[in-house]
Amino acid sequence: MKTKLGSRKVELADVFCLFGDEYRKTHKLPIQQRNVMFAIEACRTALLGGHIDVCDSCAHKRISYNSCRNRHCPKCQNLNKEKWIDKLASSILPTKYFHIVFTIPSELNRLCLINQKIMYDTLFHSASQTILSLAKDKKHLGALTGLVAILHTWGQNLRDHPHLHTLVPAGGWRDVNAKLGQASNYGYWKNSKKNFFIHVKIISKLFRGKFLASLKEAYLNGVLKFEGEIKELAKRGNFDALLSLLYKKEWVVYSKESMKNSAAIIKYLGNYSHRVAITNSRIKSITNKNIDFEWKDYRDHNKRKLMSLNANEFIRRFLLHVLPPRYCKIRYYGLFSSRNRKTMLQKCKKVMAKKMIAESFKGLAWHEILKIKSGIDLLKCPHCKNGKMVQKEVFKGKKAPT
Repeated sequence: MKTKLGSRKVELADVFCLFGDEYRKTHKLPIQQRNVMFAIEACRTALLGGHIDVCDSCAHKRISYNSCRNRHCPKCQNLNKEKWIDKLASSILPTKYFHIVFTIPSELNRLCLINQKIMYDTLFHSASQTILSLAKDKKHLGALTGLVAILHTWGQNLRDHPHLHTLVPAGGWRDVNAKLGQASNYGYWKNSKKNFFIHVKIISKLFRGKFLASLKEAYLNGVLKFEGEIKELAKRGNFDALLSLLYKKEWVVYSKESMKNSAAIIKYLGNYSHRVAITNSRIKSITNKNIDFEWKDYRDHNKRKLMSLNANEFIRRFLLHVLPPRYCKIRYYGLFSSRNRKTMLQKCKKVMAKKMIAESFKGLAWHEILKIKSGIDLLKCPHCKNGKMVQKEVFKGKKAPT
């Protein structure tokens, strides 16, 4: 039998409300995962409090409940995504871009789960330095490029699959009077080759080398943890055997075709920036104790299929992707780094005849941004269509952990 939720669609919050208590009783969870579960369950309910608005013309009342604002909640990411897209638009350069995806081998998945911060930092560092160092090489481009990197830890089936989505401009700043990476008053924008300035096999080999060198250093410094099924990896011989295996493997680096239109580029990357492991739209039903959700099978010509998991397994897979507290999942390098935005990035825009674009949403309240993006005016009375909704009462609830 399918669980009845009235006429509305099934959401991730429903899964936690129905099966969360049982899961918490039978599994020892870190505080961060417990906080995420509570936040998603309580999002936009009386548990988090809210306020009452009253129309100043017809006295129509409206109750609004607070959002949890947790970055793992599928209902709380649209506003953050729109604000991020608006901010990125002020930094984008008028050139082609390449979408490059860096993936680490599945043999490292368990090590990543136990050492999230160290392993994800290594992924960011290795991928960014691979692109920047190859771009500086005169054999490839001989210029300072930039990249925006976004961490994803999941696959469509919710299993652990750490990878980085990066956006790289098709070229870079060639400084004629200073060493690469330093600012000077003389330089020009150097365009890359049509099909990207570096072959993916070259990127893959260097990425593999940098990642494994950093991984070995972390092991020798004793900062890696080895628990459960990978406990034996703590032994030097076993760890060296793993490194040897990974050096022999072909690491997956995928480069998609370049994109020309800057608006399309920003929208495209925005789709990746604030994604969570699963959106509410992909969850189709709750049948008995099974969760049915849609997924895309990349190994079968990207066919959309329906997967059914029991509630415990579904929750377990989702919680694999809860990031450490305050962990930064979007990072900027090279021309887009904070230290270069007001210097070298401005020089690039000047020689490319592009003025700095101000952020459209800076200083605006969330309901003002919503009106701009969707045309929905929350201050307008939905009943009489003439009056203005005025906040009359605020009621407190529990504070949602972030």
